[in-house]
Amino acid sequence: MAGPVLTIELSKPVPDRELSELRAFLTRVSFSLSERRPGDFSASIHAERLGVTDTGGHDGRRPFLITVMGPGVGDEEIFEAEHADEDLLPLIGFTPTHAIGVSAMCNRPVDHVATAALTAAIMDLVGGVAMAELREDQFSVVPGLPGVLATSFDRWPTAYGSATFLRSWAELPGFRLVK
Repeated sequence: MAGPVLTIELSKPVPDRELSELRAFLTRVSFSLSERRPGDFSASIHAERLGVTDTGGHDGRRPFLITVMGPGVGDEEIFEAEHADEDLLPLIGFTPTHAIGVSAMCNRPVDHVATAALTAAIMDLVGGVAMAELREDQFSVVPGLPGVLATSFDRWPTAYGSATFLRSWAELPGFRLVK
């Protein structure tokens, strides 16, 4: 992927009603939206419609891929590969059965903030726990933020948290996700 990525870990498949709500939300915040299969979206998101006011002088329309993955919905192999060596039960209270990947296709500062805002807004609709890889210099700051459920340094520094966590983290000066 060209830009930052966040993952929403889910304890169950996304119900059809919530998938419809997600589709309607993405339609409202997008300049353009296409759906390759149910739950696999390519969108040009209006950053301002997510509350991102500082676009750094760049066009506020930011390209994203939003993909629901897991058994029965698609991208099963990716989901299985990403979860093969992880036991998330002790960290987040459940073993993920599905996930939603939120991938920015550009890597400017606005894309990092928009990725956090978009992921938090999706979590408001479908629930779940955000999984964010951290740079080593962020590992001392992030655990004290509201909404953090757990941190891990097993394979790489990682934080797990709520939509509140993502929003509070994105407000910090110099906020940047791992690409």
